[in-house]
Amino acid sequence: MHGFFIKLIVCLIAGLGAGVGTGLSGLSAAAIISPMLITFLDMDSYMAVGIALASDVLASAVSAYTYGKNDNLDIKNGRIMLVTVLIFTMLGSYAGTYIPQNTMGSFSLIMTTVLGIKFIFKPVMTTKEANADKPRWVKIMQSIFCGIVIGFICGFVGAGGGMMMLFILTSILGYELKTAVGTSTFIMAFTAFVGSSSHFAFMETTVNFGALFWCVLFTFVGAQLAAKFANKASPVTLNRVTGAVLTFLGLMMFAVKGLK
Repeated sequence: MHGFFIKLIVCLIAGLGAGVGTGLSGLSAAAIISPMLITFLDMDSYMAVGIALASDVLASAVSAYTYGKNDNLDIKNGRIMLVTVLIFTMLGSYAGTYIPQNTMGSFSLIMTTVLGIKFIFKPVMTTKEANADKPRWVKIMQSIFCGIVIGFICGFVGAGGGMMMLFILTSILGYELKTAVGTSTFIMAFTAFVGSSSHFAFMETTVNFGALFWCVLFTFVGAQLAAKFANKASPVTLNRVTGAVLTFLGLMMFAVKGLK
């Protein structure tokens, strides 16, 4: 019974934190859940990544739906990136079976913290109209290249895809923050599904269904609440809150990683 409550508390903290990060900024749930499960539940890292990616599916889907209802989702320009990301997520997931079990990259942690600080001190105030004048061929080439990088990172370490996508959509492709998050969560719903399916297919041990259920549930709740808030907030408020949440989650992940 004692072990059950420890698992429940860890999944609650990890799931809600990941859900809020997903709904507010498109952060991959795997960036929070994976290190938490590995550190506090002593879970196999490959299984932790699979559970985290599975938690991402529903959380990203409900977030994308909420952003879409508020006209903050750009499916048209995200289709090419989506296809590229899906292909390289599968390749990255397969490649991940060959890395040592204790290997967890620090890329997502750094990216999360840096983006958080950026949004606080330099808000993204781009409008939807500002991105309309960019040549179509430029968007296509950028989407393909970015999709390759994002997909492989997402599949390989189960983290970083959301932050990479948010950085690329806002800083390189010129999206406003709400549309960037909406488009990011739309793509992440598919990449997370492919990534989790690939992980479970290649997994040689039995899935921890208890941790899977609680993580999916709590991540879904956190994402739904955060996405509703984000779509009602003003651009400045959303930037500040997103920056504060990302900075906190980034520092928290560094602390958790230091406990390993």
